[in-house]
Amino acid sequence: MAKTFVMVKPDGVRRGLVGEVIRRLEQKGLKLKAMKLIQVTGELAARHYAEHQSKPFYPELIAFITSGPSVPMVFEGREAVVVARTIMGATDPVKALPGTVRGDFGIEITENIVHGSDSPESAEREISLYFAPNEIV
Repeated sequence: MAKTFVMVKPDGVRRGLVGEVIRRLEQKGLKLKAMKLIQVTGELAARHYAEHQSKPFYPELIAFITSGPSVPMVFEGREAVVVARTIMGATDPVKALPGTVRGDFGIEITENIVHGSDSPESAEREISLYFAPNEIV
């Protein structure tokens, strides 16, 4: 079974959407394997978003992800990365289809409720940033 990394961002936590995100992923058939409530530090944010460092939106991205608690999670299931990203919807919530997390709850591209790995390789990298192997059941 494949694993993927999903994180409810500070806006999703603030708005009480953690349970809704989990419900939708579990309802589809993904299994929750790890979860915690954390405050993302500047150092962790920089490591997580390293590929965006040269982009103009990088400072805003770091400021937002460190602005409040987030809920990183690991889900497992068949084609977990694709399934989770489909449930989340397009990165820009204005373009996300109704019925997706971002389509139903988001409007801003930075504050778009949830982050999800975009490939099995990024899932592995992101999971290792947030969880030790013994934290995943």
